[in-house]
Amino acid sequence: MKKGQVYSGVVENVAFPNKGIVRLEDGKVVVVKNVVPGQKISFSINKVRKGKGEGRLLEVLEKSPLELESAPCSHFGSCGGCTFLNLSYEEQLKLKTQQVKELLQPVFERDGSSDFESIFEGIYSSPRQFGYRNKMEFSFGDSYKDGPLSLGMHKRGSFHDIITVAGCKIADQDYSDILSAALLYFQNCENPLKTEGGERGVPYYHKTSHRGYLRHLLVRKAVKTGDILVDLVSTTQISGKAEETLLEGFCKVILDLPLEGNVVGILNTHNDSLADAVIDQGTRVLHGSGCFYEELLGLRFCITPFSFFQTNSLGAEVLYEKAREYIKDAGNGKIIYDLYSGTGTIAQILAPVAKKVIGVEIVEEAVEAAKGNAKRNNLQNCEFLAGDVWKVLGNIEEQPDFIVLDPPREGIHPKALEQIIGYGVGQMLYISCKPSSLARDLEALLARGYKVEQICCVDMFPATANIETICKIVQK
Repeated sequence: MKKGQVYSGVVENVAFPNKGIVRLEDGKVVVVKNVVPGQKISFSINKVRKGKGEGRLLEVLEKSPLELESAPCSHFGSCGGCTFLNLSYEEQLKLKTQQVKELLQPVFERDGSSDFESIFEGIYSSPRQFGYRNKMEFSFGDSYKDGPLSLGMHKRGSFHDIITVAGCKIADQDYSDILSAALLYFQNCENPLKTEGGERGVPYYHKTSHRGYLRHLLVRKAVKTGDILVDLVSTTQISGKAEETLLEGFCKVILDLPLEGNVVGILNTHNDSLADAVIDQGTRVLHGSGCFYEELLGLRFCITPFSFFQTNSLGAEVLYEKAREYIKDAGNGKIIYDLYSGTGTIAQILAPVAKKVIGVEIVEEAVEAAKGNAKRNNLQNCEFLAGDVWKVLGNIEEQPDFIVLDPPREGIHPKALEQIIGYGVGQMLYISCKPSSLARDLEALLARGYKVEQICCVDMFPATANIETICKIVQK
């Protein structure tokens, strides 16, 4: 098995998140991404290490018996946004359940304090399979070198090429209408940077030359209220009167759209960083408000463009209902730490039964939003602190009776985990968006005197390879 060789084989299994396992005739294993179990594929070897290969998918030679006749989105396969849209939703849930079991069951077997099968409740589905997202980050670029302006998602496996994804199935029609209108406007309006390719059309930011104006279009829409927030992310390479005229026209185009929802704010964020990411280096409101409102479990939340908030609002209600069920009376009249608290959603759901909830979050904007949300919901017993968890914990005087953990994808920093274990609380709740990180952190928790009492999954991200897992953790 050498780099560049081409093989064919049948996908035996797909490990988390999208690693297809193909076994060659000589027994060697190759990992090929973006496939589903049962497909016969051809692939080329990209890398060989310790007898295992990594391959790049060339072609699906035979469809899997599990696959749909055709994927419900015309962009599937070329767009890098969805992974399992060619499977029925039932098959998606089965695959994700299997992946979580493969990662977590060995952890339980090594520890021996509880049997995974007896405490695993299975997976809860998203209330919506399609049109569920309340946030989309679209990128400006071109679909091929020196091609016309595109706006959408990165082409699968490409750092540069952008596919215009009007009609995307995981976001509703308003997103497509806003995308299409913005693209048409910037393709046809006068180009203030005449040196960037002609008189018409505004140039996008090129990652190699670092020239151009358009970077991203961030759209957020609340499921419950219908509020829509639109944020154009650009460089500062157009300024003054030229930029004002350009942005005035952009606002008019968006406000004239016959949308199902209601545009409550249009913003412009400047970003001159070299990173290909949405980074806030200064945001101003062009129209309306700088935030929109969403409702969860009877509470109302003000969400800014960069606030962390679950991207599936209806799925979040399923997630937090399960979290509340797992906690039950454990937090009654007690001090609860909500670590990695985001905009304070979990903290405020628990606040009515707690003596006090202390949230810790590294993103200052999210902390300010959490404070405002708690005030808006008339909750007087919530405190939110900005900073890295492992640095902040040592400065909190009140000791916790109960800890909620909802870390980012990489899991909990080892230093923070040691501090958390050191409190010796009787119960914890761990909400994870990456089961491989959860498996690693559970190893440490189980080795230090804890066991998992209840566990389940909630599918917050249909058609993608992501899954949320909730664990109720108690002292042995």
